[in-house]
Amino acid sequence: MLVKRIFYYLIGVSLGSIGVYFFWQKKNATFDYGMDARTLKTIRIKKRLFSDAAKTAMKRYDVDSLKIATILNTGDVDFGKGNPRKTPCAEYYITGDDALENISLLVKRCDSTATIEKVIIE
Repeated sequence: MLVKRIFYYLIGVSLGSIGVYFFWQKKNATFDYGMDARTLKTIRIKKRLFSDAAKTAMKRYDVDSLKIATILNTGDVDFGKGNPRKTPCAEYYITGDDALENISLLVKRCDSTATIEKVIIE
């Protein structure tokens, strides 16, 4: 009797999980719960600007906006090197992952804009 109930429970949970998975997949929902993920998402959704120093470094080291976008999607935020509590615009130091690990960004996040202040090649 108990085994039968557990069996029906597992079938229901499995079908429900599959339904929820497809429902959320169509809505393009993201689950940004970590500090890095939340910070990167708030930077990505704001209007992106580039300082003159960043533009110069991008031209010099052949870094295009696609690489910047990739770093802002998968990068690692180093809160120790940035100044996240600075007002009115917080500053974040973001390092790329995998193939872009030698590229770092200094980003200033304000209310409506995110400015790439520096592109640092290590």
